[in-house]
Amino acid sequence: MPVQILFIQGAGEGVHDRWDSRLVESLERELGEGFVIRYPQMPNEGSPTYSVWKAALLCEFRSLEDGTIFVGHSVGATVLLHTLADEPSSTNPAAVVLIAAPFIGKEGWSSDDIKERSDFRGLLPQDAPIFLYHGIEDQIVPVQHARLYAKAIPQAVVRTLAHRDHQLNNSLKEIAEDIRSTAYAGM
Repeated sequence: MPVQILFIQGAGEGVHDRWDSRLVESLERELGEGFVIRYPQMPNEGSPTYSVWKAALLCEFRSLEDGTIFVGHSVGATVLLHTLADEPSSTNPAAVVLIAAPFIGKEGWSSDDIKERSDFRGLLPQDAPIFLYHGIEDQIVPVQHARLYAKAIPQAVVRTLAHRDHQLNNSLKEIAEDIRSTAYAGM
């Protein structure tokens, strides 16, 4: 049975089809057979709100199997993380992967609808490893955000990637390696 991955896009007009689809294609290529990626288009991607995206995620969660790997990019990663902290999934994820996630709070970004958190301990799936990836050359979400998350999620594995931008140069090779290791460790 293939390992299921839920990939949550970032925000911006046309991001689903023009930008983050390249990340999904890279992940599919790097993972090869044995993995199935679900890539839903999030509502109102050009002007997202937490409550609307959270509701969409909760709907997605209901149709997932235990052992699904959650992947989020940019604002999608932040919404995924805060949704898991606010309302834990009834699905037990095998891993949570956050790519170029904006940190909401002191020294990060402010938000009118996402609650600031400086500590996620005890709020995230306990048995699932959490991976944070961030390109050092990211001009949209500075790499400092990954360092803030490292403090807020001390159990997370943080990987900052040299010479990589906000889209990780459309190469998710390192992420695929961690996903494969995680998926095969659970078998």
